[in-house]
Amino acid sequence: MTLGYSRQYVYKRVAVVLKERAENELVKNLVSQERSQLPRIGTRKLYYLIKVGLLEQGLKFGRDKLFRLMKDNELQVKPRRRYTQTTMSRHWLRKWPNIIKGVMVCQPDQVWVSDITYIKTEEGNCYLNMITDVFSRRIVGFAIDDNMETKNMIKALEMAIKQRTNYEISTIHHSDRGVQYCSREYGEMSRKNGIRLSMTENGDPYENALAERMNRTIKEEFGMD
Repeated sequence: MTLGYSRQYVYKRVAVVLKERAENELVKNLVSQERSQLPRIGTRKLYYLIKVGLLEQGLKFGRDKLFRLMKDNELQVKPRRRYTQTTMSRHWLRKWPNIIKGVMVCQPDQVWVSDITYIKTEEGNCYLNMITDVFSRRIVGFAIDDNMETKNMIKALEMAIKQRTNYEISTIHHSDRGVQYCSREYGEMSRKNGIRLSMTENGDPYENALAERMNRTIKEEFGMD
């Protein structure tokens, strides 16, 4: 007996601890392999990327357990706090009301959300505009250039329109109140294609949270932040 425990219990406990350590090392190796390609990929997506490797190793390692492992080993991605203004909402152009409040999204092309973000390069900032389908979380349109002119935003809208498959409904396009989205050209392109414009109110970023989260995810996971 050792401190009230039988020798058999101690041996079993040591074996369990050693097995857990070995499994954790295998999982960390799988994580390192994926992080070598995508240094800032989040834990949720990491789990799906390493799932096949876990099965091949015969490991029963759930997503919650992976979150704990990442936290305990300080492997979680730390957010970078930088800010470059991409929204110019103080203008005289018409601002559309928020019409997606309370809307239950239940099919593709019902609601699109859009936002502009910056990407730092050696030559200076360039600007990425993405349009995301809320139901499928699929990026249906995007454009990137060294400026935030309306014509570049329209390129993303044109791409989204070409990929549109559900014509039985009037798609709602939701964005912030940036001057590009409020422009006459953007409004006409939307109207001609049966798209209704919706915008955030009072500059509240939570009213366009999905679009901003998509921008952040793309930048962080591909090391562009």
